[in-house]
Amino acid sequence: MTSLSTHVLDTTHGRPAAGIAVRLLQGDTPLFEGVTDADGRCPALRDLTVTPGAYRLEFAVADYFRAAGLTLTEPPFLDRIGLDFGIADSGHYHVPLLVSPFGYSTYRGS
Repeated sequence: MTSLSTHVLDTTHGRPAAGIAVRLLQGDTPLFEGVTDADGRCPALRDLTVTPGAYRLEFAVADYFRAAGLTLTEPPFLDRIGLDFGIADSGHYHVPLLVSPFGYSTYRGS
């Protein structure tokens, strides 16, 4: 069995990013849609069982930063971030996102 989780951290404000819309897709098929909680996580995503294959996590970051009171250019430098990643085996895959209006990073967490 393979599970998946994410954690979004707002590096501009130094806090978890609550209220970011998140989607998980496999190819063109949506598997999950949710919003990060106060801790920057989507707990319901962890309940989803995934199989080996290619996936995409999408994060609506421009909407989040606007709601946080930041003025963004139009169009924003980062609107939606798509992370394409692969699941090769069973276990837990944690895909954190550290984000600001002008950059982001990710890695396979524990």
